[in-house]
Amino acid sequence: MSERRAPAQAAFVLHTYPYRETSLLVETFTRSVGRVSLMARGARRPRSATRGTLMAFQPLMLAWFGKGELKTLAHVEWTGGQALLQGEALLCGFYLNELLVKLLAREDPHEQLFERYREAVRALSAGEPSAPILRAFEKALLQELGYAMVLEREAASGRAIDPGALYTYDPERGPVALEGRWAELQLSGSTLLDLARDDLSDPRTLAQAKALMKALIAHRLEYQPLNSRRIFKELLEL
Repeated sequence: MSERRAPAQAAFVLHTYPYRETSLLVETFTRSVGRVSLMARGARRPRSATRGTLMAFQPLMLAWFGKGELKTLAHVEWTGGQALLQGEALLCGFYLNELLVKLLAREDPHEQLFERYREAVRALSAGEPSAPILRAFEKALLQELGYAMVLEREAASGRAIDPGALYTYDPERGPVALEGRWAELQLSGSTLLDLARDDLSDPRTLAQAKALMKALIAHRLEYQPLNSRRIFKELLEL
């Protein structure tokens, strides 16, 4: 008796790996199931229709079967209508995918995050400025993982953030007033309040938000390096 096929899901490919002689292992992010690992049988064969469809950053419909952590891909359909990522946008897309692979548990649904990812990829493909897209997605990712950022009150005292004061940020507690002390990560109160409002229009807010998100993401990754960041840095040094 054949195994029951799961209903088709809206999905994106996050990463693919060669598997055995002719197959692929495919890490996917699906709307209703979350991150799912699939084996695509025969996808590396030269005439495989599946091989050309399993593209990163393209909206797909996927169906699969199986009971273990590794499912078997049963059907893939490209739902189309989106330009391919190129240049800087492509590197940014790889960064988003690496975050999802490393930080999301398998088969843990995050429907709102899926929609934020879909919108981020669409915006990158349309050529919109990448920095605000990445910062907004990082913030949404942290919130979905249960690490919603404290941005409007100081961690120790509970006092409202002063737009004119300087703060650092404790990843486990939130903003900490500097009050004349030095810290490697320094944030203006106005930056924290802008982030609380999802307002990234101020260049200083955008620059300080990058430093803050880098620190918070590194903490959640337990300071494991990101390949996408290394590649981007190497390209900038060329």
